[in-house]
Amino acid sequence: MPVERVTDPAYGVTWYRFSEPDIDADAGLMHALVTRLGGVSSPPFRSLNLSSSGGDDPQAVQVNHARLFGALGLSAAQVVSPSQVHGHQVAVVGHKDGGTTVPDTDALITDQRGLALLLRFADCVPVLLYDAAHHVVGLAHAGWRGVAAQVVPATVAAMIKRFGTRPQQLWAGIGPSIGPDHYAVGDDVAQRVQASLPPDTRVASRIEGQWHLDLPEAVITQLRALGVTRIAHAGICTASTPHEWYSHRGEAGQTGRFGVLVALR
Repeated sequence: MPVERVTDPAYGVTWYRFSEPDIDADAGLMHALVTRLGGVSSPPFRSLNLSSSGGDDPQAVQVNHARLFGALGLSAAQVVSPSQVHGHQVAVVGHKDGGTTVPDTDALITDQRGLALLLRFADCVPVLLYDAAHHVVGLAHAGWRGVAAQVVPATVAAMIKRFGTRPQQLWAGIGPSIGPDHYAVGDDVAQRVQASLPPDTRVASRIEGQWHLDLPEAVITQLRALGVTRIAHAGICTASTPHEWYSHRGEAGQTGRFGVLVALR
């Protein structure tokens, strides 16, 4: 598995990080695929839920954030998040945005050291982007709507336009998300995702008369079409591992959101 598991002894917060050589050798990137372990939320949000939108106790969510930031050595003022809407809007953020929420946005990029980007997930694909040559990081939220709306190509395009990133220099990490075995979709969803991809690729297959969508593969296909070749896939299905990850599909919508963070050290 291309990820390693880390548990903070003080807070009990547990996260995964990519352990491939290109990332291990570069001390400039901090990232964490944060599990649901180590928080204070009660069922069905047990335990490190990072979202108040599903009905969890806001005070518990606040404590969960404090635990996470403490485990990672961050302050709330060093973290910026978006209000995610399953779209393709990309925001360029800096230290002035620390401690705030960017409205109606599904991807963040920055070249500011010490500023952490935090997005929340429960089946959608976390897409981490790192340009070591230009010292830029990005983080995108790609559910099927985001894939159809091309949020990942939009994020790479924003990095190219604002910071001079070259796709060939990018490293991309695909975080925990729902796998195709658990992701049955209707004809319209399958067609809209397929339409966002090169015509010679297929990420939806029929199983017993039902379309099953390989959402991570759709993201990887879009990245490769852009010229990104250094792609690591965590290989973790959220719906298969509810003891560590929140899954909207696997838990029938009664669940929380786990976090993914990236930052330049």
